[in-house]
Amino acid sequence: MSAAFGKCFDPTGARYGIPTYPWKYAPDGYATRRQLRARGLRPGGQPVAAQLMRASRRAPGGVRIAYLYRVDHAKPVRPMTSRKWGALALAMLARRTCPECGVIYSYCLPTSLGMCVLCAYPEEQRAA
Repeated sequence: MSAAFGKCFDPTGARYGIPTYPWKYAPDGYATRRQLRARGLRPGGQPVAAQLMRASRRAPGGVRIAYLYRVDHAKPVRPMTSRKWGALALAMLARRTCPECGVIYSYCLPTSLGMCVLCAYPEEQRAA
């Protein structure tokens, strides 16, 4: 067993307080938030049941951690209501509308410019 693997393997939770497993070695019955969402579930207020850990050069502290939740305690995702759909549609419309010229585009405008490309660089459009 490598040193990095041994550091990440703590199924009793003696070292980190909760059971810790190496990356890709979680036991059945546990899932991350994304894995729960792919199954149509959410944590539903349950506490973190375990964690995955792996060595990383980029992460602060040299390790990356993913929290695991119990699948049997997860609840189904709440369905979208008509009001939520409407609010989401208005938010997306605001992201596609240029605040300078008022044109609605079929794509989201770049946040770095804060407006459409035509309004951000008008001198280049005149030269072409």
